[in-house]
Amino acid sequence: MIRWLKEPWTYAFFRHGMVAATLAGALAGLVGTYVILRRMSYIGHGLSHAILGGAVVGYVTHFSFYATGGIWGAISALLITGVSRTRKIGADAAIGIVTTGSYAIGIALISRGHHFTRNFESAFFGNILGVTTTDVWVLVGVGLGVAAAIFFLYKQLLFVTFDAEVAASYGVRTGLVDVVFSLLLAAAIIATMRILGVTLISAAIVTPAVVARLATDRFSRMLVLSVVVGAVCGFGGMYVSYYGDIASGATVTLFAAAVFAVVYVTTLIRGRLRPIGVTIDVH
Repeated sequence: MIRWLKEPWTYAFFRHGMVAATLAGALAGLVGTYVILRRMSYIGHGLSHAILGGAVVGYVTHFSFYATGGIWGAISALLITGVSRTRKIGADAAIGIVTTGSYAIGIALISRGHHFTRNFESAFFGNILGVTTTDVWVLVGVGLGVAAAIFFLYKQLLFVTFDAEVAASYGVRTGLVDVVFSLLLAAAIIATMRILGVTLISAAIVTPAVVARLATDRFSRMLVLSVVVGAVCGFGGMYVSYYGDIASGATVTLFAAAVFAVVYVTTLIRGRLRPIGVTIDVH
C-alpha cells in the first residue's frame, strides 16, 4: 500500500501536477461556496469561456497568458456585474451575452491562425501534467490573495450573499462587494484554467461547494469543508489519473462527482430518519 502511494512521487511531473491539482481544487472550492449560495453556478462556466478570448489574444500578440487573460477576465467580470445590476437584464442573460461574445472572438482568432490551434488543447481540456513552476506559483499567489480578500470582507460578502437588499439598507456597498467578488472569481478561473481546462472549471467550482452544502448547514463550516473537499478531489484525482492512465483534469472532475454521489445518497438515507436542513446558519 505504501509503495503504491509513494511510486508516483518519484516523477517530477506527478509532483508538480499533484501540487497544482490540490491547490486548484482548494481555490475552486473556496470561491465555489459563494457561487452556489448566490445561485450563480453558470458564471464559472461563462467566465472561463470569456477568458479564452483573452488567452487567444495573448498567443496572437505573444504576451503572457496570465497578463492578457487577467485583463480580459477582469473586463468580462466587470461587464457581467454591471449589466446584471440593471433591472431589465438578469445575471444569466448578462453572463450569456458577455461570455459568448468573448468566446466567439477567441474561436474566430483560432480559426484565422491554424498554426497555433494545438496550443489550445490544454486551455480547453486542461493539462495538469504539463504545469510549470510558474503555474504553481501563480496558483499560490492567487490562492493567498483570494483567501486574504475573503478574510477581510467576510462579513460584507456574507451579508450580500444572503440578502443584498437588507445589506444595502445597512450601509454595505453591495455594488463594490459584487465587483470585488467577480474579480476574485475571475482570478481563480485564470489561475486554474491551464490546469483544469475551460470545459471542467465549472464543475471544479460547483461540486465541492455542493458537497459541503449537503454535509452541513453552518456557513463557516461549509466554507472550510468546501476547500477541503476541493483539495481532496484534486489529490485523489491525480492518483486515479496516474494508475488509470486517464486525462488528469477529467479524473479530478470524476473523482469530485463520485464524492458528490456518495454524500448525496448518504444524505438521502439519513433524511429518511430526520429532516434535512434547508437553511444556512451564518455563524
